[in-house]
Amino acid sequence: MKIRIGIVGYGNLGRGVESAVTNSDDMELVGVFTRRDPSTVHPHTSLPVYKMEEAFDMKDQIDVMILCGGSANDLPVQTPQFATCFNVVDSFDTHAKIPEHFNHVNEACKIGQTIAVISAGWDPGMFSLNRLYGQAILPHGADYTFWGKGVSQGHSDAIRRIDGVKDARQYTIPVEAALESVRDGQNPALTTRQKHTRECFVVAKEGADLVKIEETIKTMPNYFADYDTTVHFISEDELQRDHQGIPHGGVVFRSGTTGFDQENKHVIEYRLKLDSNPEFTSSVLVAYARAAYRMHQEGMSGCKTVLDIAPAYLHPADKEELIKNLL
Repeated sequence: MKIRIGIVGYGNLGRGVESAVTNSDDMELVGVFTRRDPSTVHPHTSLPVYKMEEAFDMKDQIDVMILCGGSANDLPVQTPQFATCFNVVDSFDTHAKIPEHFNHVNEACKIGQTIAVISAGWDPGMFSLNRLYGQAILPHGADYTFWGKGVSQGHSDAIRRIDGVKDARQYTIPVEAALESVRDGQNPALTTRQKHTRECFVVAKEGADLVKIEETIKTMPNYFADYDTTVHFISEDELQRDHQGIPHGGVVFRSGTTGFDQENKHVIEYRLKLDSNPEFTSSVLVAYARAAYRMHQEGMSGCKTVLDIAPAYLHPADKEELIKNLL
C-alpha cells in the first residue's frame, strides 16, 4: 500500500513536493489544499485542489500532510493546527524560534496522537545532522556553517511580507576569505557578520516608502539585523529577467583535533550545490514524510526533528537491503 500524501500550499515548495512524490514509487498524492480559490491553482499533474478547510474532512484519506507555507507567518499557525489531525512534516527554518515551535507542535501532537517532523530541509535539516556528527566525532574542535551563494526562500518571503513590497529575492553570500581560512584548518573566530553578507533585490509597490522598506529589512531580527545587508530596488521586469532561478547551497565544516596532546588536525566538510533550493528542500520533506508514516505505523507520536529520526526510516528500501547495499 502506498503512502498517501497531501500538500498544504502550492508555491515553489508545493510544486517541488508534487514532483518528488510523483517520482517516489512508494507514495501517491491525494490533493493540494490552498487558501486561494482552488480554480486558480493548477498543479503540474492532474492532482485535485481543495480549499484549506476541506482537509479536515479527509483525515482518513491522507497518511502524511506536507506543509509548504512560509516560516514567518504560515507554519507557526498551520503546523500545530494540522498536527491535531494529521501526521505532518514542515520546513520551519527560523533557527532562533525552533524550540518554541517544537513545543507548540508537540502539544498539538498529543491531542491527535500524531507524528510531526519539523524543520526538515537542508538547514535546518541535513546541515543539522552534519553538525551533530562532527561534534560527536571531533569533540575538540569548532563548527562552521556557510550558506550560499544562493536565494533564501524564507528570507525572500519575509521581505515580500513588508508593507509596500511587491516582490523580492534575497541572496546569501559567503565571505570567501573566511571560508578558505576554515578549509585550511586555521580555526578562525568568526562573527556572524564576518561570515556572510546579504543582498536583496526588491520590487516596491507604486508610491511605497523606499527608505522605510530598506530600514525595515536591515533591522529585521533573526533575518538581517546581524549581517551587512545591501538593498537594491529594481523593476519587476528586471526581477523576472535576472532573478528567476532559485539556486542555493552551502558548506558545513567541523574542524578539530585528536591525540593525547591534540596534535593531529582534521576537517570534516559537507557541501551542497543546488540548482533548485525548493526542489531539494521538497525532496528532504518527502523523505521525512516516509519516516513520519513508518514511525506512526510503529505506534510513535509527538514532535520530532531530524536529530531524532534514524536514517533507515528515510529510505524506501527495507533494513536488510540497506545493510547489504550501503554498509
